[in-house]
Amino acid sequence: MMIKEQLQKKINNKTKPLGALGVLEDIALQIGEIQNTLTPQINNPTIVVFAADHGIAAEGKVNPFPQAVTAQMVLNFVHGGAAINVFCKQNNIGLTVVDAGVNFDFEPSIPIVHAKIKKGTNNYSTGNAMSEEDVHTCFLKGGQVVQQLFDKGCNTISFGEMGIGNTSAASLLMSAITNIDIQDCVGKGTGVNDEQLQIKINTLKEVYHFHKLQQNHSGIELLGKVGGFEIAMMVGAYLKAAELSMVIVVDGFIATAALLVAKKQHEQILPFCIFAHTSGEQGHLKMLEKIGAKPLLNLGMRLGEGTGAALAIPILLSAVNFLNEMASFETAGVSNKE
Repeated sequence: MMIKEQLQKKINNKTKPLGALGVLEDIALQIGEIQNTLTPQINNPTIVVFAADHGIAAEGKVNPFPQAVTAQMVLNFVHGGAAINVFCKQNNIGLTVVDAGVNFDFEPSIPIVHAKIKKGTNNYSTGNAMSEEDVHTCFLKGGQVVQQLFDKGCNTISFGEMGIGNTSAASLLMSAITNIDIQDCVGKGTGVNDEQLQIKINTLKEVYHFHKLQQNHSGIELLGKVGGFEIAMMVGAYLKAAELSMVIVVDGFIATAALLVAKKQHEQILPFCIFAHTSGEQGHLKMLEKIGAKPLLNLGMRLGEGTGAALAIPILLSAVNFLNEMASFETAGVSNKE
């Protein structure tokens, strides 16, 4: 009997009507399949937040907040003051912060992963964001972060991000890969008003045409043209997590755009992915629908940082716990309908 059939039989024999635990049953089945076991575990769940700056943000056309906020938020993560810190602490989730390319010199002693490629990407409105070599280095470094966590016993992972201007890069990547018009991919990001949103859309339309973005570009080409170091590192992290058969909890808009790029590199990545939530960014639902994803939560959040994933991980724990700890009809001596 295949592992999927064995898992389904175990789920069906729990002391409940068939299907009564709804989506939890689907999650238990998926995690059991990923781990190839009838007793799946969520061990040392960890969220990795990749931070980097974007050259275009220096112009202020796509972002109301100054670029300096990226570095300030990294320090906020370090001091435990961000939403992701609160939710990780509450739900006993590990948190790793990675400097992928922040335009700031952090003290070497602060407890982050120092993986800076450069101090922000180039301005993609006038040229390529990064070189092909930079993209490959990002893949390598993102993969190394995941490997180190895996070696320490983590089998469930999620990726968040911090980078002023990164919803713009994600919108461009989304539009190129899904063929959805750029204006239907762009959202308000970090709080732009309607007038600023129109400037953001117009700017990104110009960028889209300048780079002649299209679906047949490889993931590496797209990242080189309009990506961010944190997004490229996230792609490398996704690829390594799938290679290691980890459970991947996909966060919001930017994390899903990075997943679309990873899927270009590795077509069979989606079975490892559980989608945490539908974010308040207008493009996110469109991406989820495009890949047939069924997110667990819809709380109108659009913060990033991995916050949606941090709220979803306890649901995964509930799914494996019912599978492992709930009595069956036989062990409980309960009569089922048969």
